[in-house]
Amino acid sequence: MDAHHDPAESSDEASHDIDFVTLGMFIIDDIEYLPPTPPVKDILGGAGTYSALGARLFSPPPLSRSVGWIIDKGSDFPDALEDLVASWDTSVLIRPTPDRLTTRGWNGYDEHENRAFKYMTPKKRLTAEDLTPALLAARSFHLICSPNRCRELVLEVKARRSGMSNADGSNLPKPIFIWEPVPDLCTPDELLNCTNTLPLIDVISPNHSELAGFMGDSGLDPETGEISTKAVERACEQLLGSMPLQSFAIVVRAGEKGCYLARNGGRKRKARPAAQRAKKPSDLLHGGLRPDTDMEALFAGLLQDPEGTIAREEIEVDPGVERWIPAYHADADKVVDPTGGGNTFLGGLAVGLARGKSLEEAAAWGSVAASFAIEQVGTPALGRHDDDGRETWNGVVVDERFEEFKTRLAFRES
Repeated sequence: MDAHHDPAESSDEASHDIDFVTLGMFIIDDIEYLPPTPPVKDILGGAGTYSALGARLFSPPPLSRSVGWIIDKGSDFPDALEDLVASWDTSVLIRPTPDRLTTRGWNGYDEHENRAFKYMTPKKRLTAEDLTPALLAARSFHLICSPNRCRELVLEVKARRSGMSNADGSNLPKPIFIWEPVPDLCTPDELLNCTNTLPLIDVISPNHSELAGFMGDSGLDPETGEISTKAVERACEQLLGSMPLQSFAIVVRAGEKGCYLARNGGRKRKARPAAQRAKKPSDLLHGGLRPDTDMEALFAGLLQDPEGTIAREEIEVDPGVERWIPAYHADADKVVDPTGGGNTFLGGLAVGLARGKSLEEAAAWGSVAASFAIEQVGTPALGRHDDDGRETWNGVVVDERFEEFKTRLAFRES
C-alpha cells in the first residue's frame, strides 16, 4: 500500500491537472460524548481532511487524482487511517515526520450539544512553501485562516506561480481562492482586515456565527433563538456595499438553514482578440488634435475595426446573486454528527467552481458533499455499486443524489 502520492517535486511545469488544493490541516480526532455514549478514538479529522473529502466526493477515479492535500504523518500515525486515506486515491502528499507526533485534537460535548475543541499535540501549520509544483498549479485553493494570514498566503501562492507554466508552455489559469475565516478572529476589530482581504480572494465563506461576529452581532433571532436569515442577508449587504467594485462572492454556511449566496452585479466586457485590435494612428492619440480636425470622422475611425466596419463593444451584464440554497437533509434525524460539514461543503464548492460551474450550482455541489459528511461520526464509507460498479459513499451514488437535489432546486446546469 502506497498512500504517498508525491506530485512533481522539482519541475516548473504543471505535470498533473489538480483542480483543488487545501492548506487546511490534517488532524486525528478523539471525541468524548456525555455518558452513556462511549468515546471514539483515532477519527480522520481536520479542515484539510474534510475539504479534501468534499472535492473527492465529486471526483471518482481517475478524477480523484485532481484533489490535492497534505498530511504530516507523525510517529503515532495509525495504519488503519493510512489505509483509509489511500483508498480515496487522491494526490495527497504524505510527509513522514517520525520525530514528532501527528497533530491530534480533543473534542467534547456538553449537555446542550455544544462542541469544545483543543489540540492535544503541537499543530503544524501549512504554508505556500509546502506546495509542490503540481499542487501549486491547482485551479482552486481552500484557505482557513485569519484575514492577515489569508492575504499572506494568497500573495505567496501568486508569487510562486508567477514563473510557472503548463506542460504545453501556456500560462496557468487564474487561481480561485476560497477563504474560510477562523472563528477566533471573526470580530468587529478584524472587520477592516477582512475587507482589506476581500479584493484578493474569490469567495469568502464564514458560517452564520462567524459572519455575525464581524458585525458585532449574534446572528440569532432574538425571539426564537434560531439562526436569523434576515441577519445573514443584512450582514452580506453591508459587506458587499463596502466593496461595490469588487467581484468577490459571499457564501454563508448556515447549518439547517442551508447557505446564502451573495455577489454584486456589474458589467463584464468581452475583450476582442489581440489580432483584431487595430493600432490607432499616432495623430489620433492625445495631442494630435488640430483646429481643422474633422471630429465626426475622428470618432468614426476610433470605432472602426480592421475591416472598416463600426465596432461595437459587447457588454454582458452580470445581475449578481442573492439566493438561499437549502441544506440537503431536511430531516434533522439524518444528521448524526455535523463535524466537518462546513469544510466538506467548501471542498465541493471549490471543485465545482474550478470545473466551470456557476456559483449557485457549485454551492449545490457543496450542499450535497456536506450531506455525506454529517451522516456519521468521521468520514463516509466508500464502496461500489452492486449493479454497475459505480463508486458509492454510504451506499449512495453522489451524482444521483446531486441530480435529485438539482431537481428540488429547479435550476439549470451550467
